[in-house]
Amino acid sequence: MLDVGGVGYLLAVTPTAARKAVGADEVTLETYLHVREDALQLYGFADGEERELFGNLLSVSGVGPKVALAIVSGSRPAELRRAIALEDTARFEAIPGIGRKTAQRVVLELKEKLASGVTALEAGPSGELVARDALVELGYSLVEAERALADVDPELPPEERVRLALRRAA
Repeated sequence: MLDVGGVGYLLAVTPTAARKAVGADEVTLETYLHVREDALQLYGFADGEERELFGNLLSVSGVGPKVALAIVSGSRPAELRRAIALEDTARFEAIPGIGRKTAQRVVLELKEKLASGVTALEAGPSGELVARDALVELGYSLVEAERALADVDPELPPEERVRLALRRAA
């Protein structure tokens, strides 16, 4: 709930924004007002980066505010921009409510728009997807695989990255 001069407004927020508000008497959130013919919906974000990505996702054909919020809620904005730059549709398909066609549209329609904001270092080598997919084949979830690989040198060959990730997890 957002309290403005004694009037409460219901806010749909990302998990990051919700964690920011826990235990705080007062918190500042970035907001987005989505206007439809039959409703005004207010969305809250921990920072401007989340809100900006949410707005970009709304520009994708077939992506409404609920789906956009689910996407932004699933990962950090930098990870999502990297997935778009790498054309990693599997990253989006792993989010409940996102099918293959929607994932492909997100990547296709946002790749050029967001490409300037992703450096070559953030995009990482294509071997990153090979290593991640190998861990998924071994039973890791997509998010677990990405977390396991986060601390492994991205310059290593994919098979070495997988080996080190498995060793650290054990």
